[in-house]
Amino acid sequence: MNAASAADTAADTAADATVDIVIVNWNASEQLMRCLQSIRADRQWPHCTVRVVDNGSTDGSLDTAEAAFSDMAFVRAGANLGFGKACNRGARQGQAEFILFLNPDAELRGDALSQALAALRSPGHARTGICGVQLVDERGHVARSCARLPTAARMAAHAAGLTRRFPRLGYAMAEWPHDATRQVGHVIGAFYLVRRSLFEALGGFDERFFLYFEDLDFSRRAHHAGWASWYVATARAFHAGGGTSRQVKARRLFYSLRSRLLYARKHFSVPGWAAVAAATLLAEPLARLAQALVRRSWASARETGAAYAMLWRWLLNPAVREPLP
Repeated sequence: MNAASAADTAADTAADATVDIVIVNWNASEQLMRCLQSIRADRQWPHCTVRVVDNGSTDGSLDTAEAAFSDMAFVRAGANLGFGKACNRGARQGQAEFILFLNPDAELRGDALSQALAALRSPGHARTGICGVQLVDERGHVARSCARLPTAARMAAHAAGLTRRFPRLGYAMAEWPHDATRQVGHVIGAFYLVRRSLFEALGGFDERFFLYFEDLDFSRRAHHAGWASWYVATARAFHAGGGTSRQVKARRLFYSLRSRLLYARKHFSVPGWAAVAAATLLAEPLARLAQALVRRSWASARETGAAYAMLWRWLLNPAVREPLP
């Protein structure tokens, strides 16, 4: 097949696609290859387009994947745009009815995508806009991947470490074994299937969240617009968890803390935001350092200190952004 024919075939596939799969890559290496292989092996593959948006990887993962998967599209951002912004860029280039945002450390298994699509297409789910599936880790354990839409009190309790002893106080649904199909407040973005009409109506992910909380923010906005999130327990996908951000633990913690404060400021009252900020800035670092000392994990203590140093630099000068290397 010549280049012109290949381009025509790709265009026809995109026009007929049911699902646009968007993957944001940052130095994902072998994880990205396994993710793409799992998509190609899925029975929905003939009805999918895949776009990998690369956030300035330096490990050669993009070149390797592009050579191996010539029937997929690869977008070179040239720099680390942030997760939400890169997702938006990939989604804008598609036109399918559904968009699946899939982490590069995730893999499709069985008929997970088919079941999720069937849920969104069923007559009883006309107002369901987001669907997730059961996620399992390397040991086969089911991840606690769903959440309630947080209140300020629940988020402050989480930040203060109270949920370690009293999990029901928090917004993470850690006390629930994720063994039943049901409506939930939020499904995490590792496998995040969304109706394109909803995604476009809400303007996509809020790009102020460089990393973390962009999916929770979207779920909350969808909920307030009258759309539900649905969790399918009978469909399974793999998710390693942490992904390539494991490589930069201090910066990962910084972005999580920063995004939490942005989320609280956006969605809560001033007293609510103040409660979350106080718990995040005062109680949480002490709890983290105490836990590190009890475990004699000096690396964790250093990472906590480095993350909070970055957070305070940002608070004192919000124009500062600590880029991932």
